[in-house]
Amino acid sequence: MSGFAPIRRELETGPITDLPTEAEILTSEVAFHGRVWDIRSDRLRFADAEFTREYLAHSGAVAILAEDATGRVLLINQYRHPIRSRDWELPAGLLDVEGEAPLEAAKRELSEEVDLEAEHWEVLLEFASSPGGSNERIHLFLARGLRAQSSGFSREEEEAEIVPRWVSLEEAVAAVLDGRLHNSILALGVLALHARRG
Repeated sequence: MSGFAPIRRELETGPITDLPTEAEILTSEVAFHGRVWDIRSDRLRFADAEFTREYLAHSGAVAILAEDATGRVLLINQYRHPIRSRDWELPAGLLDVEGEAPLEAAKRELSEEVDLEAEHWEVLLEFASSPGGSNERIHLFLARGLRAQSSGFSREEEEAEIVPRWVSLEEAVAAVLDGRLHNSILALGVLALHARRG
């Protein structure tokens, strides 16, 4: 492992931060074509070894933590088939429109899912949802200055039964910490906003 010692020294000093690193990709192919996502199979060379990794090739996503003037946050409930559950989560959606910036996608998703628009937007978090198995990156925005707009979007499939609910931030945080809410994006969002307020 000839290159390991200098990297280790770099990681053990200075501010803690992720370190973008490119492994040498020997081959890359789509192992499975899905309706929404594909599974890629990459053969790579890293740390003096060659090995294969399969992962979900994801378009990326946006999520919105909408906060009203009283400090309540908007959660939505919808069915999620992989976990066989109606879970509480934040309005969110894929970065699946060619050339669309994350902020514009967030504005579109807030409108499509809950018929709201917001005057003030800021980045709350950006994170990798499951870096061992997916290249998905999520852009989580805080939206304030909310106003209702007329619904012009036809919701289908799971979105046809979305149930919105405004809750206090404290109630949302307690539900996450009590293990009653399991959606990772929701958990990161409400805990990050709670930390900001704290």
